[in-house]
Amino acid sequence: MQLYPPAHYDDAANGYTLIKTVPLAAAMGAEIQGVQIPSISDAQFEQVKSALYRYKMVFFRDQNLSIEDQEKLTLRFGSFGTDAYTKGMPGHPNVQHLLKSASTVVDRVFGEGWHTDSPFLAQPPAVSLLYGKQIPPWGGDTWWCNTELAYDFLSDGMKQLIAGLRVLMSAREAIRLTVRKDASGKEIVGDMKLVMEEEAAMIRGNFHPLVRTHPVTGKKALYVDQIYALGIQGLKDEEARPLIDYLARHVAREEFACRLRWTPGTLVMWDNRICVHKAFNDYDGHTREMIRTIVNGEVPA
Repeated sequence: MQLYPPAHYDDAANGYTLIKTVPLAAAMGAEIQGVQIPSISDAQFEQVKSALYRYKMVFFRDQNLSIEDQEKLTLRFGSFGTDAYTKGMPGHPNVQHLLKSASTVVDRVFGEGWHTDSPFLAQPPAVSLLYGKQIPPWGGDTWWCNTELAYDFLSDGMKQLIAGLRVLMSAREAIRLTVRKDASGKEIVGDMKLVMEEEAAMIRGNFHPLVRTHPVTGKKALYVDQIYALGIQGLKDEEARPLIDYLARHVAREEFACRLRWTPGTLVMWDNRICVHKAFNDYDGHTREMIRTIVNGEVPA
């Protein structure tokens, strides 16, 4: 199966003269080499941004990042996005500290299940950046799937059927399945304390195009997942559910996927408009500590 023509992966053909990309899988994902984030130049950043839209997810190994370094990089993409689940870190309200300690044993962790980040918002995140500070010796991998490819591989009839439909994105089931209370009664996921001031709005959610168009590339992608997609505007639940279930399974097909093995100092960034992702909860007895920032997105169209 050829998912993209060979030129898709060719740095010279793509004009990448200041970075080197090493594709992770045929469907998506690439390591970017030759860049140190704290000293990245404007010209390098433009090539990194182009590679992000091409590969949907890109990552950098052996980065020594401060919180300020990550904040500065995030702001090169645009303004900070809203994190509906937390207020951020002390002194860094736009930075999320994602921690599961070695002593924590839970059935589900934050980010488990195929999803795109916070699609229940009116303006969901455009880009997410996640930095691995402390990584378990095994487990804790992250998967992504390419929803542009998923759309391309639909039949013409299905594309016609779903054109113009709007999907309800709501946090109702995510909150029900993953949020628990600690000994003091505070809501947490793993070891992360939640401050959901707009919980009612998160559950109410928003309707977005089931097929959205990328604002930079103009390409179409499915906007649906297995966690937040709960209905379709104008359809009864029993009519919408089979369609959502099929499309949510379709976007997560193995052919459209890549899988990342984290190492300490790995920085990953992905475009939430054109991929879904999930984390694994397979590292009990080990600590996993990540630092996340997000870039504000546009109203999906």
